[in-house]
Amino acid sequence: MEAYSQAKVDYCILLYAGLSRIHFAHRNISAKCVRVQKLDLEGHGLSGILGCWRSVHRGFFGGGHGGTIQNMTLEDIAKGIREREYKRIVVMAGAGISTPSGIPDFRSPGSGLYDNLQQYNLPYAEAIFEINYFNYNPKPFFALAKELYPGNYRPNLTHYFIRLLHDKGQLLRMYTQNIDGLERREELRSDIMEGTVPHCSQCKGVIKPDIVFFGEELPQHFFLYLTDFPMADLLIVMGTSLEVEPFASLSGAVRRSVSRLLINRDLVGPFAWGSSRYSDVAELGDVVSGVRKLADTLGWMPELEALMCDEGQKASKKREE
Repeated sequence: MEAYSQAKVDYCILLYAGLSRIHFAHRNISAKCVRVQKLDLEGHGLSGILGCWRSVHRGFFGGGHGGTIQNMTLEDIAKGIREREYKRIVVMAGAGISTPSGIPDFRSPGSGLYDNLQQYNLPYAEAIFEINYFNYNPKPFFALAKELYPGNYRPNLTHYFIRLLHDKGQLLRMYTQNIDGLERREELRSDIMEGTVPHCSQCKGVIKPDIVFFGEELPQHFFLYLTDFPMADLLIVMGTSLEVEPFASLSGAVRRSVSRLLINRDLVGPFAWGSSRYSDVAELGDVVSGVRKLADTLGWMPELEALMCDEGQKASKKREE
């Protein structure tokens, strides 16, 4: 019986030690903690072992006394970025990062953009992004493209923060639901800016934009997430409801040990489901304000403001030409 109890003790300790290595190694939980726990277990039956395991579980996962691991904060995330502990950052972004630039929500009745599209007799607002409707009548989409094309709207602080991550070599990839292109600079197509539907000069067919319409197969480069997310050491989610698949599920594709930062108006996705990851951090409210707070904590605001000023001057000069 003693040998049986001892075997159970060893099994429990190994399980505890394994969890420590997987989830808590970078919090410097020492082997001494495991040895002390083993002394407490020796000589007890199975009920004592289970009781002690429940105590360990409460201490580490339920806010118990002694050895409780504190949840990460925005300051912890900033420290990791600043000290380059995070070198493979993946950003997931939705419409909420672009509304501060003045781009309206096309789905909201009463918005200027929605009302302007009514002249095309859309059956419903979302039809403009459906591949079948685009094939039937592409004109409404290109009217929208003219409104949203870079030049009519300017990037805001959030877009420049992402740019700064890229310039510092810490951005692995950005996954966006947006078609406004504010996070990148492109040459403007004259036919789109004139409000006409672009056609191929050879086959005369309509030139489809490089976005994924509803009802369309995902492009091959989307599946880079299969390598990006396992490689990521930090995930930043900004300005999205995480309701549209398969984009929404990407937030759960990083390793469990990887920190996830949500900068958003509301809790969404796994952050709203009561995620058990102690390394999840949520900065709720206005997205630009949240990004500004992160940049302030990083000490990057002077650099960020200089970048915004420089790019703004370049854009103004280009418009004058």
